[in-house]
Amino acid sequence: MAREAGRLSGPLFRDEQPEAAPPGVTETVVLRAIPDDTAPAPGSPPHPGAPVHPAPPLSHPAAGHPHFVPSSHPGQETPVAAQPDPQPQPRKQRGGRNLQAAIGVGVGLGAVIVASLFVVKALFLVVVMAAVAVGIWELTSRLAERKQIKAPLIPLVVGGIAMVATGYWSGVQWAAASLALTGLAVMVWRMAEPPEDYLRDITAGVFTAFYVPFLATFVAMMLAADDGPQRIVLFLIVTICSDTGAYAVGYKFGRTKLAPTISPGKTREGLAGGIALSMLAGAVLMQLIIDDGSWWQGLILGGCAAVTATLGDLGESMIKRDLGIKDMGTLLPGHGGIMDRLDSLLPTAPVVWLLLAAFVGS
Repeated sequence: MAREAGRLSGPLFRDEQPEAAPPGVTETVVLRAIPDDTAPAPGSPPHPGAPVHPAPPLSHPAAGHPHFVPSSHPGQETPVAAQPDPQPQPRKQRGGRNLQAAIGVGVGLGAVIVASLFVVKALFLVVVMAAVAVGIWELTSRLAERKQIKAPLIPLVVGGIAMVATGYWSGVQWAAASLALTGLAVMVWRMAEPPEDYLRDITAGVFTAFYVPFLATFVAMMLAADDGPQRIVLFLIVTICSDTGAYAVGYKFGRTKLAPTISPGKTREGLAGGIALSMLAGAVLMQLIIDDGSWWQGLILGGCAAVTATLGDLGESMIKRDLGIKDMGTLLPGHGGIMDRLDSLLPTAPVVWLLLAAFVGS
């Protein structure tokens, strides 16, 4: 013979028996003829009598079937283990939140607040102080991480607790004095570090002292009244109704963006819904649980609370966008950090305190 036929190789042409394929997997072997030592020139027809094998279509293997790749041995291809089908990703809740965790944490926080308010009134003051301390830590930590701003933590925490305590026992004048002393303590404490960025750091420290503990002091001053627990309940419910009404109406009917560059999810229709629900809750609660309160006063209080709650939410959104973060912390699953829950409460507290003092006295 002028040409010796090539010997076929592969599992089916060995002396030993091939191993059994795993259950559910079909093994396919593709045989190719061994070409001559001299390959035909590109574009020339194949040798007479040489089998012509059409190229297999380029398609993805079906689920559960092996995929074959060329082997180093002529005429033999090696199967590749079948890849499992990609599992569908779970759908995220709106806003990327875990709804079940958020509801559970919200119920737990509500139980702590109610228990501390109506069992031992002063115990709620401890809850406020703890929230202030954690909020200061979250804000200063994010400032240091994202902007390298070193606002002194220790004088801020000590001064913040002092503001809440003096506001509860001595009134707004002593709380304001505590704020001033905290600002001085921040300036002195920062002197232990190099002078670079001194002005930036103490400015951030004074802002933190005002934003977190001083605004929270008005919650303590509401608590100090004879009907303090009822005032706290009114304050919390009108603020929560503002957020809830805005979310529900905005999700269903929202079309016009309120502040697209700050918070794209907020709409004007949602703001209207939040104001309406907050006014309704304020009118009912002011008439029922506040001594000498009237429903029309609740309408005014609820409307103002809804506006300040929205502005507070937008204000913290501005801070987080400037820092390039989504949440201030991870302490509360489904919610973020403490500051992510205080964003609408903090600026609403002085407004509600002032209106209650004007309507029914402090």
